Amino acid sequence: MTTPNQLPSVQSVAEALRTKAYIADHSLATAIFLALKLKRPLFLEGEAGVGKTEVAKILSQMLDTRLIRLQCYEGLDVSTAVYEWNYARQMLQIRLLEATEQGSNAPEHADEAAGRELREAVIQDLFSDTFLLRRPLLQAIDSRGQHNGKAPILLIDELDRADEEFEAFLLEVLSDFQITIPEIGTIQAPTPPVVVITSNRTREIHDALKRRCLYHWIDYPSFEKEYAILHAKAPHASEKLSREVVGFVQELRRGELYKFPGVAETLDWMNALTALDQEELTENVVDETLGVLLKYRDDIEKVQGQTVREIVQVLRSQDSALASRDE
Repeated sequence: MTTPNQLPSVQSVAEALRTKAYIADHSLATAIFLALKLKRPLFLEGEAGVGKTEVAKILSQMLDTRLIRLQCYEGLDVSTAVYEWNYARQMLQIRLLEATEQGSNAPEHADEAAGRELREAVIQDLFSDTFLLRRPLLQAIDSRGQHNGKAPILLIDELDRADEEFEAFLLEVLSDFQITIPEIGTIQAPTPPVVVITSNRTREIHDALKRRCLYHWIDYPSFEKEYAILHAKAPHASEKLSREVVGFVQELRRGELYKFPGVAETLDWMNALTALDQEELTENVVDETLGVLLKYRDDIEKVQGQTVREIVQVLRSQDSALASRDE
């Protein structure tokens, strides 16, 4: 498998991504190359479904290392993101200690000192590594998170969903890649993980965090790029259907919808049409499968019928023009 040292150029990164069926433009390949070279977090922002999360997944495959994912949400805290104590196991240990003391037949004066020492040892052990539950951030920093001696890929997904308080904590972690647990001490990464942060921009991320990262915006792809993505991900589909699917989605993105379909929805729609044995788009099949492409009722009602008919007619005209040119 590839290592960061085996990716000596932007072109080598782009080619490695392509072998994993990820079509990246030159600017994204450059951002990934620099993030690996400079050992800086990569901050990817863009609309949902444009391939931000996929970058981290593909990187873990390219570098043959573990992917550790932290899915962000409102209310995310340290116990979920970093660590917490195994309370159930701690209580079981305490119950075992109590049972041991109650079952002792030794004289009270003879057993008192030994019992006190045992209790102190158990209490100290309750907050040892044995009872520590490692969550994604600690997993990525701890050497146990490494695979074959390689630092993992840490994906912090949809950071914009988390609260600003967590964002501030994350900034501290990314500054030196170490976490302090009062009962144990400071754990520092032997090799910093490759960090990929994504955001759908539902809110602005603080500048202080962005400044620690290399920033890249992933936009909706052009027709040519989306067609290449479709061909790489769904090579079984006919050229005509692929061209029509991409053309239809591109037309939708020029309209006024609450939520435009992303590349992920384009791929889902192509798979659905292939499952229905479709060789080309028709008004009926588009109307019946819009729920694969669009996820809001108002958007579906706005597109169904007249809009679908108009777009399909445009695609038919383009197909005819292309066929005439090829003759």
